[in-house]
Amino acid sequence: MDFNHKEDFYSDAYIADILNTTKRIALVGASDKPERASYRVFKFLLDKGYDVIPVSPKFADKDLLGQKGYASLDQVPGDIDLVDVFRNSRDAGGVVDEAIKKGAKVAWLQLEIINHEAADRAEAAGLKMVMNRCPAIEYPRLGLS
Repeated sequence: MDFNHKEDFYSDAYIADILNTTKRIALVGASDKPERASYRVFKFLLDKGYDVIPVSPKFADKDLLGQKGYASLDQVPGDIDLVDVFRNSRDAGGVVDEAIKKGAKVAWLQLEIINHEAADRAEAAGLKMVMNRCPAIEYPRLGLS
């Protein structure tokens, strides 16, 4: 296995700290289709007590599972702890830049989403960064409750 990428080095303590201190999550790329991973992760996070905000152009003035949606990250009112990104690796860079501008604490790129340049920008701006991981997998794996 190639361990030259920083996404291979996140400690359990680092991931657990993020998940334990996060309260408000903007999920970019949310879907209202139950068969989509972004829907299942959205529901999982809601069920675990997080305040989860769906972000996608299709959620402008709509809601998902009772949560008011927004077309873009910059339209979400208030502070955001974590931006969970369901976009491809190339497009994730722009979302990370929006997360930086919004003042989020964490940018989290989902499974198979890796963008080292965006990670470098996020970390330089003081954000914690996670790539190629899913909070709905990490949460039970780490035994969080």
